[in-house]
Amino acid sequence: MLDSFRSRIAAARKSNELFFAALIPVERIVSIFGKASAILDSASVYTTAVTTWTLLSQVLSEDHSCVNAVAKLIAFRASKNQRIPSSETGAYCIARDKLDEQSMHQLMCQTGESIEDSAPDTWRWLGHRVIAGDGTTVTMPDTPENQKEYPQLSAQKPGCGLPLMRMIVLFAISTGVVIQMTMGQYKGKKTAEVSLFRMIDDVVQETDVFLADRAYSSWFDIARLSRRGAHIVTRKHQMRSSDFRTGKRLGKDDHIETWPKPKRPDWMSKEDYEIYPDSIQVREVRVRIETPGFRTKEIFVVTDLLEATAYSKDDLAALYRRRWEAELNLRSLKTEMQMEHLRCKKPHRVRNEIRAHMIAYNLIRQLMCEAAKTGGVEPWQISFKNTMQTLNEMFPILSVIDDYESFYDTLLTCCLNHVVGNRPDRYEPRVVKRRPKSHKLMTKPRHDYKPGKS
Repeated sequence: MLDSFRSRIAAARKSNELFFAALIPVERIVSIFGKASAILDSASVYTTAVTTWTLLSQVLSEDHSCVNAVAKLIAFRASKNQRIPSSETGAYCIARDKLDEQSMHQLMCQTGESIEDSAPDTWRWLGHRVIAGDGTTVTMPDTPENQKEYPQLSAQKPGCGLPLMRMIVLFAISTGVVIQMTMGQYKGKKTAEVSLFRMIDDVVQETDVFLADRAYSSWFDIARLSRRGAHIVTRKHQMRSSDFRTGKRLGKDDHIETWPKPKRPDWMSKEDYEIYPDSIQVREVRVRIETPGFRTKEIFVVTDLLEATAYSKDDLAALYRRRWEAELNLRSLKTEMQMEHLRCKKPHRVRNEIRAHMIAYNLIRQLMCEAAKTGGVEPWQISFKNTMQTLNEMFPILSVIDDYESFYDTLLTCCLNHVVGNRPDRYEPRVVKRRPKSHKLMTKPRHDYKPGKS
């Protein structure tokens, strides 16, 4: 279990550790990395813990540069009369290159699970943990190593595009933390959103509810989750028709129907196909969205939660509406934390850079949860961006100020004061107001633009 921010700050002050130790305690880093930390722990400065802390401080900063991260480390060590490392970033980058990928992934998952487990039951949906999943893409520097593992779009000419990665992220709705994720190429065999999801869907355990868009509404995905005792709430696929005169009627625009098992898909073995039942029962509800000034819309939601008395139509409609929070969480990661375009020039560094972003994101979410508990609200009502900015400004002071307890209360109060706008019905078209600069697009490699080249 990950202790509260307040207790970790107190422990870091007593041990005279780098103040970033309040982010992740050294004991947790040592226990997770285990033997994988031996390669770094003989270093005089950049041990596994210090390298991890410095990387987290880098992805939390607005600058995001290695120079800024090393400067923070130097400033702290100078204030403690400790040995001052070189301001050059080479040693830090070499140490970061040696961070074990599996351990970094485990650190990310454990951090998210610990924060989610400490959430009060009142934040859950009708007693269930809700996990929302969604996919996104990120780009990275155009190096031969990155291009080999994560090729650019085939429609782009060589040297004119950027390596592209697809990833699936699973969020816990109650706290907003990342509890699992996976990465892959943008295009190719087993690289689609659902294919990547199937690699990590075992995190959705018994009694959990998986909340997703209609990309995840296939017969086999619903049956697989139901078989292990998990549940699903998703939008009905557009290729399926709806007829509420059929099946077992539960109420207006609410019925249960039986879906027979489809033919075996090419990607599934005969043995796996035989495990599935011949049919499944699925509940379908029609949700009408009536917003003044807008055309009435209809959304068809399907689920395996069949009990109408325990899970009303309005409950399901309200839950599906929260699916949009997964999109907002991805926006926080990609836009507010600047993860949309990564900086590392090697694939394994890129993957660890993504994991570091998600660990730091989870820690910001933990601060939002602690602020929410003190204010009697829920974490999603607090602004992620303003919490991150407040933490960046106040966090270094917590390691040196005498009355850190009162200052920490001030930190929580500042986070509570930044409330997100309650405007779920606002129309927000996917357009930009600011015009881009009128530069031409790159249509050939950079070196072909040199003077004298035709």
